[in-house]
Amino acid sequence: MKKSSSAQRRTVLKFAAGALATAGVPWPASAQQAAADPWARAQQIIDVFAQPLRFRDQDFVITDFGARSCKLVTVAGLVEMRRKGELQTPTPQSPDAYPAIRAAIAAAHKAGGGRVLIPAGSWYCKGPIVLLSNVHVHLAAGARVYFSANPADYARDGDYDCGANGKLVLSRWQGNDCLNFSPMVYARGQKNIAFTGEDWTSVIDGQAGVPFEDGSGNCWWGMNRVAALPGVIHQGLDNSNNTEALAPGASKIRPDWRADEKFLPILSEAGVPVEQRVFGLGHYLRPSMVEFIDCSDVLMQGYLVMNTPFWIHHPVDCRKVHFSKVRMDSIGPNSDGFDPESCDTVLVDGCLFNNGDDCIAIKSGKNRDTQYGPTRNVVIQNSIMNSGHGGVTLGSEMAAGIEHVYAQKIEFRNAYWLDNPLGTAIRMKSNMNRGGFLRHFYVRDVTLPNGVQTRGRSYKMLPGSALEGQVVSTSGGAVITIDCDYAPGDDSARHRPPQVSDVHISGVRVANAKTTDGEYSCYQAMVILGPVASSFNGAKGTKVMPVSNISISDSDFGTPRNREQPWFAYNVDGLKLRNVRIDGKTYNQ
Repeated sequence: MKKSSSAQRRTVLKFAAGALATAGVPWPASAQQAAADPWARAQQIIDVFAQPLRFRDQDFVITDFGARSCKLVTVAGLVEMRRKGELQTPTPQSPDAYPAIRAAIAAAHKAGGGRVLIPAGSWYCKGPIVLLSNVHVHLAAGARVYFSANPADYARDGDYDCGANGKLVLSRWQGNDCLNFSPMVYARGQKNIAFTGEDWTSVIDGQAGVPFEDGSGNCWWGMNRVAALPGVIHQGLDNSNNTEALAPGASKIRPDWRADEKFLPILSEAGVPVEQRVFGLGHYLRPSMVEFIDCSDVLMQGYLVMNTPFWIHHPVDCRKVHFSKVRMDSIGPNSDGFDPESCDTVLVDGCLFNNGDDCIAIKSGKNRDTQYGPTRNVVIQNSIMNSGHGGVTLGSEMAAGIEHVYAQKIEFRNAYWLDNPLGTAIRMKSNMNRGGFLRHFYVRDVTLPNGVQTRGRSYKMLPGSALEGQVVSTSGGAVITIDCDYAPGDDSARHRPPQVSDVHISGVRVANAKTTDGEYSCYQAMVILGPVASSFNGAKGTKVMPVSNISISDSDFGTPRNREQPWFAYNVDGLKLRNVRIDGKTYNQ
């Protein structure tokens, strides 16, 4: 593997030292002040974004660089990961807008900045939109960009020439660093960048359910087991391109070590340099839709994003990220809406989520890939969440830690509660592999007009678990979940106990939904599962700490379906309930 000549000469991985100091947040004058009113810190984070980003006042219209709009045709494909239907896609041999978009961005950057304008119309883009410093890419009202359904187009122009695997980019896949397909919208090491739309008629479409252009019948979503074609290899099946020469002893770790989704974490645990973690062509790790790495002063605003291959928005090691008025509609496998990872100073405001996985999932690396540090100083507010595994989620890839997260004025609307309900509203998840700390998480003033799913979904425990035989609905059905034993069987190395503390939730209002057999709000109001010691396989004597200092107050959880056990708690030290109403009964303890 070698870098292509166009690559910027910088190291593959950079630790974001001093990010807190450079983010420009004027923290409270004293620890006492912060403790007295933690929401004062939240307001200071919000205030960082009071002044909009500034760009040079010149438009670079893609039609001036040769772009031509395309016509559309209807094809059969996947409209959701488990539902077939008809989709519109550019006609075969459509004009490619990618060279024009790339040239317009380069021209704007060379001129010192400006706005790259994508006008109204349908645009076929055979490659990624790669942002550069001081460039604002804007979709006009009625503009719709269709990214090509061809993995080779995202393994063609990256910084790293990996031979048969393609020219790839540095990416991070489920918390682990690798060289892989480029995301559809990408930037690395840039400052003062924006990707915006005029309104929700400004659309970027990942075409993840459209059959690949190679005629194979497969699609991006088919790289996951949920939507895979019969007999076709996907990320969870053995891939002969993964060899034990790169990770000696891998075959002794787990029998499915050759599967791409298992091989990458093994490489991280083994300390294999990222330059040798080569995926792309011949592999099945789908790219994120929008991924920015090591960027500062970032704005994503005012567009609709649909049908994405994998996580929808994934800023990594970024500072001062503003995510505003974005609508997400992608019911695909792993279609998380917004996943800030190892980022500092983030504001999510006024967004609409409808996702095939977590709406928001805050992360900070997995296994040994913790060099970017924790995610901290995040505010989430004024947003609506419909379908998803979790609404506001922290984890599960949180090995470097998460702290100072604030969520307020959220409507967990759960509009599709009848056939695709929201699993959990407020969700924290880790395990003995992902470890890390989760602390200083505050939630207030949230509503659930249709509750969450009302059937409990217990997780798959490891043999010998102290909880064996119990229904522990961490996989869905609780309004609030703290899960320190999340998917323990997914990870072979389980020697990093998570530490969860200082979680304070108030003002939760949950209404019942009228189901066929009664009116219920959830399966259980809350499930608080501290670390399960039997899942640990590390050094003897390692402390496994309980979840601590958790409070829930001034809340009404409606009527849980599980009236006999309206909440569950295990390995918790210091759970406080104040004025908490469940099934008509008020708890203070």
